[in-house]
Formats: sequence, structure tokens, C-alpha cells
Amino acid sequence: MYALGAIFVSLLVLVGLLRVRVKIGLAMMIVAVVLAVLLGVTPQAMGRKLADEWRRVPLTETTPYLFVSLTALLLLVNVVGHALTQVGISARLAPAMHGLFRSRRVALAAIPLMMGMLPTPGGIMLSAPMVRDAGDKIGVERSRLAAINFLFRHQWEPIWPLFPAVPLIQGMLSISAWQLVSHHLALTLAGTLGGVVFLLLVGIPPRQRRSAEPKAAFFAHVRDFMHAFWPIAFTAVLYVVLDVPPAVGIFLAIVGLLLLHRVAPRRWPGFFKAAKEPDMVMLIFGALWFRLILDASGAVGSVVDFFAQLHLPPLSVVFLLPFLVGASTGVTMGTVAITYPFLMPYIQSTNGPNLGIETLAFAGLVFGLSVSPIHLCLALSASYFETPLPRIVLKVLPAALCVAGAGFALALLWPR
Repeated sequence: MYALGAIFVSLLVLVGLLRVRVKIGLAMMIVAVVLAVLLGVTPQAMGRKLADEWRRVPLTETTPYLFVSLTALLLLVNVVGHALTQVGISARLAPAMHGLFRSRRVALAAIPLMMGMLPTPGGIMLSAPMVRDAGDKIGVERSRLAAINFLFRHQWEPIWPLFPAVPLIQGMLSISAWQLVSHHLALTLAGTLGGVVFLLLVGIPPRQRRSAEPKAAFFAHVRDFMHAFWPIAFTAVLYVVLDVPPAVGIFLAIVGLLLLHRVAPRRWPGFFKAAKEPDMVMLIFGALWFRLILDASGAVGSVVDFFAQLHLPPLSVVFLLPFLVGASTGVTMGTVAITYPFLMPYIQSTNGPNLGIETLAFAGLVFGLSVSPIHLCLALSASYFETPLPRIVLKVLPAALCVAGAGFALALLWPR
């Protein structure tokens, strides 16, 4: 019971720090220190845990390896975004997206879907101007536009390797990329379908008839789209098909992008300066440190035993724990690092991890993020689209419930 109380206090500290606008990375570091003090975990104990981890598990599952690989991935994603802007691809992407899709409904969803493949901090603002401009022209209510931009941008989070939580979970469960992605795909499909039904099929005036676009212009739009899309697709294919770490894939894509566009080597260092994101580095370090403290203190076993004494249905624990932490923090990777150690007894079995149960856990996380006022993307959306945040949440809620339903369906149907 004490361990659960210590974790609860730590989460309250995190929520409080975020509410007073402390940066998420620094807040996560502070919370890790608070948890270590409350659980009595000394630096020596953490050192022993790291040494034991080094002896027992493969290199790719160790905390230092995860820190280096996830940090490199997150920073290199920023480099890709900067490179696409500097070589002029980003400026051509919006016209290409509008030109490729005849349906305004498809265009409104496709813009944030495309931009969502490049997960940068506050990246929801990459697609927001295009969605707002396109929606205003046809008279779509601002809260609906904000919900469309928010929902469709986040559909890649369960499956896209550029989101650090995906390779983190893969490493924690010691499974292939394809195993994880093939199960999480149900969440992406459910969320997308829910968005289409509840956000696009209602409230969007139909497009007025217009003359057909010349074939030459259409192919130019395809070319511009592919120029922006190939580095992201290249990284994803290497990860899913060959299990190449996403950080390695994105680095190779950056080099290929610079060579393809004949960027002089002397300019390359300027592109890589975009990787300076100290707060994101602290976020990854703090999240992994939090997980290490939980392991070193034995708190995971204590909390699991406490839940067992309450006789709560296992599926409710698996869903509610990530939901509560995700809604309280608004952060994906931090929630995974905090909650998954507790959920491992439910996920792991004698035959290996039960990916139906794990998918339910991630569904709880997605649902929590979709309704969390602390989620940065929701706060930015309310401000930019000039609409009350509760209106956005209410419009996103039906699609988020579809994701939750898909998680429970997979957990119930997947053989144990």
C-alpha cells in the first residue's frame, strides 16, 4: 500500500509541475527524484540494478541502450523536419495534399494524417493552419476542425516507429516490430474509422463541382508528396521488415535526403543543429529513470499484490492504470515507462507476452490522452482554433471510445 501511495504522490507532483508550466522533461526528472526519496532507493541500489540488468538481459533491452536509441530517434526526427523545410519540400506539401484529394473530407483528414508521421514536440501546429484554412473556406465549425486535426494526427501513435513509445514497448517485451505493430494496428484502424464516422460524415459541407485538374498538375502533386513521404516510409520499412532501429533508419534517410537534394556538405552541421532539444532528452532520461527506480525498489510486486487483494478484474486494471496516468500527465512515453512495469504480470505468460492484453493497455493510454486537458496538443488546439477545450474533447470522445472498444475486443478474443 505504501508503494502505491508513493507513486500516487509522485504523479500528483508531476501534474502540479505541468500545471505551473514546468517543462515536461524537467518535471519528469524532478518526479523521478521524488519517487526515489519516497521509496528509499539510493544511487548504489540503482547501480546494482543496472549491473544486474547488464548481466541478465540482451543489450537492446538495457536501460542505457534504450536511452541512447530513443534519444537519438527523437532528436533526429527534428532534423528531418528541419531538412524538409530547408530544401523547400514542406512548402510544396500543403498544395500537393489539396491537389491530390477531390473530397474536402478526405483532404481535411489526410493533412494531419500525413503530418502526424513526423512526431515533433508541439507538432500538431504543423497541420493546424492548413486544416483551419481549408475548413474555414467551406464553413466547418472551428471545434470540429480542431477535433479533426487532433484526432487524425494521433492515429499513428500506436504503430509508427518514430514515436519512441513503440520501440520502447518492443524492447520491454522482447518481441519483433511486426508482432507489436500488427496488434496495435487495430487501435489505429478503430480510431480512424471512428473519426470518419463521427467527424467527417457529419458537419462538413460537400465540395462544389469544379473542373478537372490537368494531368500534369496531378503528377506534380504526386511528386511533391513522395519527396516528403519517402524518408518516413523508408524508416518504417527498415524497422518493420528488417528490425533496423528507427534511429538508424531515420539517420540514413536524412543522409539520403541531403544527398538527393545536393546540399553542400559544409551545410550539413547546420541541419543537425536542429537536434538540440534538451528538454526531450530529460524526458526520456526521467522516464527511464522512473522505471529503473520502480524495478530497484520492488514496488512493482507490491502494487500488483495490492491489486490482487482488491480482486479487481484483471482487464479493468490493465485498461484503467494507463488511462489514469495518461490522462494525468498527457505524455505517452512517460505513461508507458510508469505503468508497463506494473502490468507485466498481466501481459507476460508462460508462452510469452499476451499482445491482446498489451494492446488493451495501450488503448487505455490512448483514451486517456484523448480526453486529458493536460495533453499539450489539446491545449494548443483550443488556443489556435479559438474554441473551448471541452467542445474538442466531446467531439473526439466517440472515436476515442472506438479505440477503447477495439482494445477490449482484442484482449477478450486473443487466446491466453
